[in-house]
Amino acid sequence: MANKKKIVVDEENDGATQQAPSTPSEPESAADEAQDAPDPLEEMAVKLAAAQVEASENRDRMLRMAAELDNYKKRAARELEDLKKYATENLIRQMLTVVDNLERAIASAKSDNENGQSLVNGVALTLAEINKILDGHHVSPIQALGEPFDPAFHQAMCQEECTDQPPNTVVQEFQKGYLIHDRLLRPAMVVVSKAAQNGDSTAKSVDTNA
Repeated sequence: MANKKKIVVDEENDGATQQAPSTPSEPESAADEAQDAPDPLEEMAVKLAAAQVEASENRDRMLRMAAELDNYKKRAARELEDLKKYATENLIRQMLTVVDNLERAIASAKSDNENGQSLVNGVALTLAEINKILDGHHVSPIQALGEPFDPAFHQAMCQEECTDQPPNTVVQEFQKGYLIHDRLLRPAMVVVSKAAQNGDSTAKSVDTNA
């Protein structure tokens, strides 16, 4: 009897052992971890978008730098061209004084003594050579006499009443003006006409009768 009970107890213990609750299975834990882990496709999409933004910024930066470089090249080319065109400007401006003196010498010799024609001819040849040099450097005189006064090219020394020219017309030239290429080298010093009082009243009466 005692031995039989012992056997029954052992069987019950074995059953209890078999019926004990089991711990969570490994597949369930792996599924939870898989749900918490980030999606590789989403990570790749985020990285791709960031790379595209960076590439766009780099492209814009490159285009701006290329435009700045192109503008710099153009500006440098213009400055170099201006340097070539106007490098002799100061020298030529000083030579113009010699031209002025030669012209005065010719005018004075012609008016004072007709016998000095050989001197006049010699000075005229010298002046012609200088003018040829100036022309080779693209220096040209400004046409002033009979032209409307233009403050961009003329420097008015005084005004003079004049009846045979419209007002603000250059009627006398003290000193020639010159251009080098399209730039003003020096303005022409001129006398500018103004309407005479009698001329003004006559013009007004004509306008009134008309």
